[in-house]
Amino acid sequence: MSAPNTNIEKQARRHRGPLIGMALAAVFGVGLIVFWLFEESSQSDPPAPQDPQGQVQEAPTSAAPVTPAPGEGAIIPQGGEVPAPATPAQPAP
Repeated sequence: MSAPNTNIEKQARRHRGPLIGMALAAVFGVGLIVFWLFEESSQSDPPAPQDPQGQVQEAPTSAAPVTPAPGEGAIIPQGGEVPAPATPAQPAP
């Protein structure tokens, strides 16, 4: 069964405002997402520091693993800090 009152011109005129409003809302939403992505990417990691000669220094990623001396277990002190390994003494020239 077809619709009893089909005036295409009248229907197009009635739907013009809501369709424009939905299109504006969609464009606004996409614009907010693009703005958010650019903000997040601009606030990512700061640039690496440079030394006086202009060379980029690498930031330390993690401390070197500490291996226990023979006969010792890998026990971490209560403070949570792992002691640095002892460096051998250099002989005097």
